[in-house]
Amino acid sequence: MKNFSTVVARAAAAALLACAASAHAQPAATGKCSFRPDAPDKHVVVKGDTLWDISGTFLRNPWCWPQVWGMNRAEIRNPHWIYPGQIVWFDRARGRLSLERPGSGDGRDAAPLTRLSPQVRSEAIGRDAVPAIPAGAIEPYLTQPLVVEANELASAPRVAATQEGRVFLGTGDRVYVHGQLGGETNFQVFRPGNPLRDPQTGKVLAHEAAYLGTVKLLTPAAPGVDVHTFQVSDTVQEMGVGDLLVPAPPTPVRNYVPHAPLQAVDGRIMSIYAGVTYAGQSQVVTVNRGTVDGLDVGSVLQLYHLGKTVADPKSRGFLGMGRQQLKLPDEQYGSLFIFRVFKNVSYGLIMQVSAPAEVGDVAKSPE
Repeated sequence: MKNFSTVVARAAAAALLACAASAHAQPAATGKCSFRPDAPDKHVVVKGDTLWDISGTFLRNPWCWPQVWGMNRAEIRNPHWIYPGQIVWFDRARGRLSLERPGSGDGRDAAPLTRLSPQVRSEAIGRDAVPAIPAGAIEPYLTQPLVVEANELASAPRVAATQEGRVFLGTGDRVYVHGQLGGETNFQVFRPGNPLRDPQTGKVLAHEAAYLGTVKLLTPAAPGVDVHTFQVSDTVQEMGVGDLLVPAPPTPVRNYVPHAPLQAVDGRIMSIYAGVTYAGQSQVVTVNRGTVDGLDVGSVLQLYHLGKTVADPKSRGFLGMGRQQLKLPDEQYGSLFIFRVFKNVSYGLIMQVSAPAEVGDVAKSPE
């Protein structure tokens, strides 16, 4: 994760992007997973490490982290943390990672596996702990509604009027909102943008959204009054009549580990954030799969360019027409870390890549 690349035209970018070979799937030694042949005996955790980095130090595929620790699904969602200063040991005899030096136990062959154990600390767990991926790369996407699913638009409350008809709103100004609040008092304000269409079906699954700021309920609509009174808490862009409200999300889940999806997933990249044509490492994309398809936070998908269809040079045809077509294989070139999941769509952070990603590329479960 150290070699970042600039996104340029595909032909030029392929020569400039730093290739991370560990993104390719390898034959399994423990289930679907295997260790790198050059894996060290230990790794001292330092500030700035991520679980993805540490995993890649030992494993051919970083999403195999849960398997080599013997973690179940509950532990994947709520893992024990690793902190700077700890040592991760490679127990070669058992083919496992451990926080205890191999051979430091009672020496029995059937000794239980060492699981990740939380340390006694006075601060909230996770403050100094090693994150799954760089937090700064995804922070805005955890708290802002940059994608709004289609079913949310119809029922979302709307700004109906502003205080004294003001066009520009600032912190402390009042706005009047029409619609059902569902018992919520704190909302984010957004403006819907381009529709996100499923590359496979053409169906609109969600809309891009421009995040504008937050508002807080002051007074619910009284009998005979059609609007609720809100106060602007903060703004990052202009708010105005017609803008939509969504409830402020709960504190985002950050304690997750890289893992393969629970069930087979075969999706496509729907969009690249900021509307660019190509995306490189550490950029964010949306995919046309969500919770209903078996994705959850921390799922890792492999990225493929769709294999082209070419004419069989040995087949005959009139003026080149009617020749037999040959389907080339999809080309695997990187991996995608899913960090926020909705019903039908998800956000993913591009990890190691050997070529630029683009809309329509395949994103599916590791093989």
